[in-house]
Amino acid sequence: MTVVQELPAVLSATTSVPHYRMFIDGRWVDTEEHYEIINPATEEIVATAAKGGIEHADAAVAAAKRTFDEGVWRGVSPARRAEIFDAVASALTARAEELAVLGTREGGSPYLLSMGFNAGQPISNLGYFARLLRGYEFETPGPLVGPILMGGLIRREPLGVCVAIVPWNFPLSLAVWKVVPALAAGNSVVLKTDEKTPIGALEFARELRAAGLPDGVFNVVTGNGEEVGAHLAKHPDVRKIAFTGSTEVGKLVSQAASTSNLKRVTLELGGKGPNIVLEDADMRLAVDGSIWAFLMHAGQACEAGTRLLLPAAVHDQFVDRLIDRLRTIRIGDPLDPATNIGPLISARQRDRVLGYIESAKQEGATIAHGGGVPAGFDRGYWVEPTVLTGVTNEMKVAREEIFGPVLCVLKYDSVDEAISLANDTEYGLSAGVWSADPNKALEVARRLEAGSVWINDWHMVHEEYPFGGYKQSGLGRELGAHALDEYTEVKSVQISLEPNISNHAFGLVLSTPAPSWED
Repeated sequence: MTVVQELPAVLSATTSVPHYRMFIDGRWVDTEEHYEIINPATEEIVATAAKGGIEHADAAVAAAKRTFDEGVWRGVSPARRAEIFDAVASALTARAEELAVLGTREGGSPYLLSMGFNAGQPISNLGYFARLLRGYEFETPGPLVGPILMGGLIRREPLGVCVAIVPWNFPLSLAVWKVVPALAAGNSVVLKTDEKTPIGALEFARELRAAGLPDGVFNVVTGNGEEVGAHLAKHPDVRKIAFTGSTEVGKLVSQAASTSNLKRVTLELGGKGPNIVLEDADMRLAVDGSIWAFLMHAGQACEAGTRLLLPAAVHDQFVDRLIDRLRTIRIGDPLDPATNIGPLISARQRDRVLGYIESAKQEGATIAHGGGVPAGFDRGYWVEPTVLTGVTNEMKVAREEIFGPVLCVLKYDSVDEAISLANDTEYGLSAGVWSADPNKALEVARRLEAGSVWINDWHMVHEEYPFGGYKQSGLGRELGAHALDEYTEVKSVQISLEPNISNHAFGLVLSTPAPSWED
């Protein structure tokens, strides 16, 4: 395992390709084998990164465990922890444009979207968790109870070593969702990045270190999920796993987490978001909102609105308007602020999405718009925004998460039928309702089986609202006022206020008083 002390300059407009190293125990660690970080829009190599393995995962866990056992971080006051988060937020704010460019080049998201999810949201989340931490009650008085008079304390204490495993689509945002509340609660953390998008996390590590986080408390390991991620999930010194990714891999993580010990698990998994348009909806708003729901980041979002449920009375008119609007969508260079839709993350993902479109044709759906690779895009991993009509809930494209710019349109005759179709899925991460009547929309929202339901909008993932899924969309919640709860154990300390233990009215009753020390 090679160790170097400094990270090279961040990605710039020069012709040189920067190299990124892992961050373990306060040191920048390199390996002989490297990952190539590919720009999905051009297929050019924009950076290389260390290729971590099991030995690096073990070293990171060992550093985290040592720092936790020594109390170098959990012994730091909540106020000081919050100061460090605020300092990191300030540092990232100064680098917001740079972070957006880095996120676009490694992940393919359009620049303006990257400004939101690779800069704006992480910065805002850091400030939120700092404020939450300052008011969080790690110790509260317990109630006075009887018949034996007793008082006490209720404490929240850190778990130990926490592992965060994040995917490639919103790597820095999802890392902050996990890492910052874990650190806020006093834990030590190992972050496992996706091998395609490690840059933002390594820059985050650099800023945490510069802000004064003790060495070894936060570690970043690159590496593939099958080897490194699986090893971390079953590691006996790890007490909590927080994972975002597919439902299939989430099940494997959950199984691995119970092999060597009984770990806490938070899983944010797949989705198949139903987007219900009611007849009284503002059609202009609902059309644009439905496009935003399924096309954000080229559909590479677990909570995307990928099933559009339209009333039969307005179905044809709505689809026509939606396709007219899609013709104005600009596909192109993600670094151009005028671009709306960028590429998919890889050739494998592009081919997977095209395979789903082909399966829809074979099952009887109609390609009303798109359906292939846009003309003139010979390099990069592109798929046109695609609208499938004539879809039924039994089709593969309606049952499985596609993770691409594909919208499945289903027709319904009654609101009850729409709700039934919406809930007829093993997923339950997101849902939406469009209506001019807030009460009617709220009534529908209450009946939908999803962790987040939006009315007259989509993708409103706000830090003060909990985020997570029903059914096979996950376990636990991230964000919100209880986020720190997910990274703490609850301890009760009970203090007897009785003057003599012989007053106990049950169990072993001592009939004679205890002798005094003088006796």
